[in-house]
Amino acid sequence: MSTALELPPLPAIVTGTVAHARRGRSAHRFRHRVYQWLIDLDAPPRLPRPLRPFARFRSGDHLGSIADGGAPQIKDNVLRYLAANDVDLGPQPRILMLANARVLGYVFDPLSVFWCLRHDGTPECLVAEVHNTYGERTAYLLRPDAHGRAEADKSFYVSPFNDVSGRYRMVFRLDRDQVVVTITLDRPGMPPFSASFMGAPTAATPRRVLRAVLTMPLMPQRVTGLIAAHGVWLWLRRLPVIPRPPHTPPQEV
Repeated sequence: MSTALELPPLPAIVTGTVAHARRGRSAHRFRHRVYQWLIDLDAPPRLPRPLRPFARFRSGDHLGSIADGGAPQIKDNVLRYLAANDVDLGPQPRILMLANARVLGYVFDPLSVFWCLRHDGTPECLVAEVHNTYGERTAYLLRPDAHGRAEADKSFYVSPFNDVSGRYRMVFRLDRDQVVVTITLDRPGMPPFSASFMGAPTAATPRRVLRAVLTMPLMPQRVTGLIAAHGVWLWLRRLPVIPRPPHTPPQEV
């Protein structure tokens, strides 16, 4: 990661699809249409008052050193996390976030991605923040290569049907025309599990935000409901449930 990113107009609505593929026993695949937000944490959306309840960002939802604040405080949380891991972005850094917004006071983000840029727009690193449905979170500090590829050992309980073993292979791509996040979990003796999000960013004008809210209503609530529905489907197929181990978040998370 050494050249400046070619960014779409920000803030942006990223409309696309999320897909999961479980192979082997109780094979299961799905694909759903979704939207997420891509924002510069120094310049969050400024929307007409009627739309604001459908696009709020709260610092307590991300990393968590500062729990009470908006997008600028999310940036402070990310910078504290980076400092705890000996990463210095230098003066006037930019941090871009791909995440769900709070909709009518509710949010759930299985994965939030933070591109951490120096003042000239060159990426220094990336933070992938993962939440599970038990109210826990963790973060992975990554340094993708020139093709956006990174790897990390799994260290967090996400699904009741997977333990915390294995290694993630990930790809992150961001440019004017697309946002791509793919994650593949490799575990010894098990077929790989894969998840992806692919979408097209467009400027978050009030008209486009209204369209997203009307055509894909209650997006974070829907994400939580779909996770529960797919989990019930796997449980009915008698896929073994793995006990959840105690979780200690990394420093500054």
